[in-house]
Amino acid sequence: MADYLQLFCGIALVFVAVYYYLISSFDFWICRGVPGPDPISVFGNTKDILFGRLQVGVFLRRLYEKYKNEPLIGIFIRRSPNVVVCDMDLIKDVLIKDFSVFDDRGIVFNEKVEPLAQHMFNLEAERWRPLRTRLSPVFTFGEVKQLFHLIMECSEQLEKYLEKLEEKGEPIECREVAARFTTDVIGSCAFGINMNALSNEESEFRRMGKMAFSTSLKNFLKLPFRESLPKLYFFMMSLRPYPYITSFFIRVVSDTIKYREENNVIRPDFVNMLIELKNHPEKLQDVEITDNLLTAQAFGFFLGGFETSSITICHALYEMALNPQMQDKLRAEIKALSKKNNGSFQHDDLKEMKYLDKVFKETLRKYPPGTVLMRKCNREYTFRNTKVTIPKGTGISIPVYALHHDPSIYPNPEVFDPERFNDDAVAARHPMSFLPFGDGPRNCIAARFGTYQTKVGLIKTLENFNFSVCERTMIPYECDPRSIIYSPKRGIYLKISKVKQCAET
Repeated sequence: MADYLQLFCGIALVFVAVYYYLISSFDFWICRGVPGPDPISVFGNTKDILFGRLQVGVFLRRLYEKYKNEPLIGIFIRRSPNVVVCDMDLIKDVLIKDFSVFDDRGIVFNEKVEPLAQHMFNLEAERWRPLRTRLSPVFTFGEVKQLFHLIMECSEQLEKYLEKLEEKGEPIECREVAARFTTDVIGSCAFGINMNALSNEESEFRRMGKMAFSTSLKNFLKLPFRESLPKLYFFMMSLRPYPYITSFFIRVVSDTIKYREENNVIRPDFVNMLIELKNHPEKLQDVEITDNLLTAQAFGFFLGGFETSSITICHALYEMALNPQMQDKLRAEIKALSKKNNGSFQHDDLKEMKYLDKVFKETLRKYPPGTVLMRKCNREYTFRNTKVTIPKGTGISIPVYALHHDPSIYPNPEVFDPERFNDDAVAARHPMSFLPFGDGPRNCIAARFGTYQTKVGLIKTLENFNFSVCERTMIPYECDPRSIIYSPKRGIYLKISKVKQCAET
């Protein structure tokens, strides 16, 4: 009997020790006088996110509204303290003024196990900074302008694809159509490869894109497992061969670089810049240039380039279908410019399309693909005009989705209203109130390119086609709680029809 009692006491002691370890940090924000919700053991404040009940941006929006007017909100991601920065002046400090303190996103990865994860979005500051400097020239105004004709060529294929879909007389799934278009654009402009996503229903590149952003249970569980038990996760992953998507991109990028070098092919694109880095590693100072590091940059550009733009096109078409008067106004602007240029569009024409720009920005306000910006401080930091000091390694969350839906900034935020982006209205708002591409040195490197391909995609879909709701249209809109980016829970199905051409008088 005494032996059983000793065993029971031992087990109880272990449970108490584990429980104490899990909650030992939970006085972190109380000691600093920062308000926030009460955490629970194991999950902290993120149980609904970990169980796939809430998308992270929606979760942060609820906190933002509950603790209205609080500059900082203290939460716990499992047992790690994380501060949600709500005050826009403090957000500007984090992203711009004091960027040197917050130059890391704090994303956990192991390049030996996940070689494609070492792209610029994830990289620590030491490697991110020189890579950003060397790759930025690919996305300057002049370089992107040179690629405009390639985007237009892909848009012509998009128009032909839409004609085939319209002839079937069935609702179309807009997200898939847009994703095929942006996949082809990325292939042509960044890699010099025809990915055939629009012309080939079985395009392997499109399949890779679906795999990368799949919200399957397996993919959904990977992130919390990796962040909670990184050593165990990476050990288990090291026991298996690379996933097919990893092997596929390593082979594609390697073959493309080899072909260009052997045939002296030079194009002003992303792959050409990677070749330059490979042949001149001294340009990156102390950064070790490996084939996997170069491939990871191409992979990161592929993922960021096709998915965020395609989902923005999808959301814009959804709103145009719900607001036919706006669709008519936008189409009139498109057709007026088309008529002026004898049916063609040039790079500089986009500047003249003021209403298209407003629709584009309002879509990004209401449906920002990235709903939160993440940072990690690299040394002790005290927030300006507060007594709150955080230690090195504390995580930072900037609630983009919440800011974009704050009624004190954007009245009636659930209403789609492009006029919010009139020049006077924009000038009256705080610059940190609109952050679809982030801000500061670590903003989206390809924002200009993404803007162009999205606008061109909208021009070609709306110039000669009308989109309207149908029985399969998701009303009201629901976001996918498992998705990393803000995306629909189900497909966006719309009815497509040809625009009636008016006879000229």
